[in-house]
Amino acid sequence: MKTPRVIATGVVAALALGAAACGRGEDAGAKTADGKPVTIGLAVANLQADFFNQIKQSVEAEAKKKGVKVIVSDARGDAATQVNQIQDFISRQVSAIIYIPAGATAAGVPVKAANRAHIPVVTVDRNPPDVPGESFIATDSVAAAKTLGEWVSKQKGGKGQLAILQGQIGTTPQVDRQKGFGQALAESPGIKVVSQQSADWAQDKAYSVAQDMLQAHPGIDIMWGQADAMALGAAQAAKGAGGKKRLIVGFDGDFAGIKAVRKGTIDATMVQQTQKMGRMAVDTALDILNKKKVPAMQLQPAYLLTKDDTAKADQYLKSHP
Repeated sequence: MKTPRVIATGVVAALALGAAACGRGEDAGAKTADGKPVTIGLAVANLQADFFNQIKQSVEAEAKKKGVKVIVSDARGDAATQVNQIQDFISRQVSAIIYIPAGATAAGVPVKAANRAHIPVVTVDRNPPDVPGESFIATDSVAAAKTLGEWVSKQKGGKGQLAILQGQIGTTPQVDRQKGFGQALAESPGIKVVSQQSADWAQDKAYSVAQDMLQAHPGIDIMWGQADAMALGAAQAAKGAGGKKRLIVGFDGDFAGIKAVRKGTIDATMVQQTQKMGRMAVDTALDILNKKKVPAMQLQPAYLLTKDDTAKADQYLKSHP
């Protein structure tokens, strides 16, 4: 019996055939060498998050253009659920898997299982350090977080008391954003981290954590949520606490974050290229199936958006990068 990886070697000719069929009725889609459709399993960490939804929408749109079927699973933030979902992809003999890990714990387990079945895995946003995907597509979060930290330092004249609402500890974006922002802080010793705690990327948890931070450290005048949702939770807590004006920044540039920056609810965020990453994930998976060499890491820049950039915010809301 042929493995899905071997079967997929005929995808180039099938893709060309599918393209030639345009204008002659419904496109039959890309086929494997034995006549089966090329199918990509998309394992999403949590579709309740707009960031992941944008990637999903982009993957589906790009796959449709290429005549590729996509099966989507939503782990709802649970790593154990995701392991079972990817095992289902393997049982269904998908041609490739696009994988956004739901957490840091056991993130490599699904990749190992797919490797045993000779199914290529492209990881997006998060990459298991022990068993990375064949190609990892993400924002250069270290560089982006450093840019954000430098902007914060400039706004505060290099002085202030900082509270950090961290993402899920140990995940790739949490680690990299912490590192990059820390690099900026190293150049601004007048900004002191007085409190930091994980809020697991969630707005409601960030609100509760930020309330405790502000009660314990009333002098906090800078709050950084390592995702926009957490920055919004911090902004809500800061508004309830009253007193001094606090500089509040996020990261992601999802639609809620962009709208919040435009309104001045939060002061800045870093806008990730979610639509581009979704397209890249599909194209990379097809390249792997076609035996093309792909980069082990494909990091993309993010764009600083501040409350003064209303025109840029409008542009991003109309057409997200």
